[in-house]
Amino acid sequence: MTAPRTALLPRPRAAEVLPAPAAARRPWTTALRALACGAATAGPAITLAAGSTPPPLVHFTVLANLLVAVAFGWSAVRSWRGAPPLPPYLKGGVLLLAAITVLMHHLVLVNYTETPAPSSAWPLAATVLLHTVTPLAVTADWLLLTAPRTLRLAHIPLWLTAPAAYLALALTRGALLAPGSPARYPYPFLDVDTYGYTGTLTQALALGLLFTALATLITAADHLRPNVAGRIQHRRNRISPPAAGGLK
Repeated sequence: MTAPRTALLPRPRAAEVLPAPAAARRPWTTALRALACGAATAGPAITLAAGSTPPPLVHFTVLANLLVAVAFGWSAVRSWRGAPPLPPYLKGGVLLLAAITVLMHHLVLVNYTETPAPSSAWPLAATVLLHTVTPLAVTADWLLLTAPRTLRLAHIPLWLTAPAAYLALALTRGALLAPGSPARYPYPFLDVDTYGYTGTLTQALALGLLFTALATLITAADHLRPNVAGRIQHRRNRISPPAAGGLK
């Protein structure tokens, strides 16, 4: 008796299995995100080179820009490799940091007389990059290059860990410095010498509630905005030539 025909067929070897098709690279997205990464890196770099009081790495804005630079550098690499975008909980956190940076500077800090004005061209350039250019770049990426309806209210507690960690850092640093030290607290509303711990924590709590409302507003806007990224991708697919080996 002969063996069944199927048993005589050779088994496919691992080398003969077709690989999964590689995802397409996104060069324009890569370029735009690399520029955003460069802007988020340039602001802290200029601030570090120019020097400031308190030290630059104590400022929330500088730390937030460094986090944005890391996130957008990673996102640019993933776009170039054709990998999926960053998880929504990371992109939403970066967007909230950018929103806090631009709103706190232009609506709150400029109203404090203790906030020094830039004294030369380089500090002015750093201020514009840190508080305006980088937040606008993050917002443009969210509106134009990111799919909507991915952010969730459940992400908000995770996003708020960054401002909470910064509050703990600023108050711990101030407690370790001697009273009367210059720039003991990086921001006027965190000055324990002026408001005491009760007043400072009350203001921090109020800001935390505002940040929560801002995060909720961002999440709601994400579910209402149009899918610009999908339209751009659809148009690009329509005008792109057929792949080699396709229909003739």
